[in-house]
Amino acid sequence: MDRIALVVSDVDGTLVTSDKRLTDRSRAAVAKLEQAGIGFTLTSSRPPVGMRMFSDPLGITLPLGPFNGSSIVAPSLDVIEQHLIPAAAVRTSLALLDRHGIDVWIFTNDNWYIRRDDGRYVPHEKLAIRFDPTQLDDFAPLADKACKIVGASADFALLERCETELQTMLGDSALAIRSQDYYLDVTPPGRNKGTFVQAMAKRLGIPCAAIATLGDMQNDLAMFRVSGLPIAMGNATDDVKRLAAHVTASNDDDGFAAAIDFILAHNDKG
Repeated sequence: MDRIALVVSDVDGTLVTSDKRLTDRSRAAVAKLEQAGIGFTLTSSRPPVGMRMFSDPLGITLPLGPFNGSSIVAPSLDVIEQHLIPAAAVRTSLALLDRHGIDVWIFTNDNWYIRRDDGRYVPHEKLAIRFDPTQLDDFAPLADKACKIVGASADFALLERCETELQTMLGDSALAIRSQDYYLDVTPPGRNKGTFVQAMAKRLGIPCAAIATLGDMQNDLAMFRVSGLPIAMGNATDDVKRLAAHVTASNDDDGFAAAIDFILAHNDKG
């Protein structure tokens, strides 16, 4: 197995605790990577603004992969590469989510739109990304501006069924996948966390086999499939653990820091 030259980590459920904290051990772990000459960056379902609160304190200088890797931005949040959901796929997604009574949000590159401010997960998202949404009754004007659509629901089984149904309807026009048990994301076609990993490999001139990836949910599987050392969190879903080369502790037990120690030990073994 190749020596690891870059670590790409998910954010929620991976880098941070359940209450969205970056622990001292996690900060120290990223510092260890820098000391070892190993690059580090983040990819997440979050919008760009929701990643900066972690990328800044960690001193990340490499591009970030927001919107499940379908966009690439500099640490300053300047856009390097951006893709949008086709308007027809936006309309299909909104229709299905509305039909199932699921709360729907739309993210553009620099804004977050909701229809109602009493949705169960709106306060949760505001706390997570530290950004306030804009309330808009009609999403039609956003059909050609959407970077991500989110269906939010406390009915996890319903979202799982909708994931399958919506992906069947969308075909290859967009990607529908859960980033949390309570979030179903729709993102642009042909772009995911795996393509972000591949883009970073190309940018740095390294093979994907020299990249370690850390994650916990279905949207992390794409980067697990292309990276040399996929590591699942202890809190990860079973299908994510099955595809991992190593399973670390949970995000609430400093599993991120433990995973970094595992990577450093892997490199020391040569």
